[in-house]
Amino acid sequence: MEPALRVLYKQLVPELQKQLGVKNIHQVPRLQKIVINCGVGSQPDRKVAIEDAVNDLGAITGQKPVIATAKIAIANFKLRAGEPVGAKVTLRGSRMYDFMLRLVRTAMPRIRDFRGIPPRAFDGRGNYTLGISDQSIFPEIELDKVKRTLGYDVTFVTNSNDDHARVMLKALGMPFRERVQKEAKKVDETEG
Repeated sequence: MEPALRVLYKQLVPELQKQLGVKNIHQVPRLQKIVINCGVGSQPDRKVAIEDAVNDLGAITGQKPVIATAKIAIANFKLRAGEPVGAKVTLRGSRMYDFMLRLVRTAMPRIRDFRGIPPRAFDGRGNYTLGISDQSIFPEIELDKVKRTLGYDVTFVTNSNDDHARVMLKALGMPFRERVQKEAKKVDETEG
């Protein structure tokens, strides 16, 4: 069965093509992959923290994470080359669309005082990175078993530039913050 978000995207392609003014349907921006990264940092019990990160990330994404290791030794952080420092998952295809749908419709509304995500976190190449400070917003995580708070970096990799990627992600339901910009413009107009 095809994911609901992929079906929605296929329905939105002609509309996006008109809105962005591209002639070829292959120029319409699309989501290539989603990379979720969890760094453990300098926690005293790093091995147990890595196991917790792998278990939580596996439960959230439905895919086994890869353990990331340190490339170089850093004495100030008491870190040796080759030691595990985090976990990451790369989602493609139907798992990617399922994860994005769960993130946008289930997890983000559970964030306390949520007013949308910042629209400026694009990297200049059409990729958007979102920081999540607590894994407990995901319904797959059992709150009784949470030993430590883990944060995630979620990167949405697209095949387009920032403006086109922003339009595409917004069409897929990404709740970008807009009121801040409008209020800032009103303040500028009243002062000027």
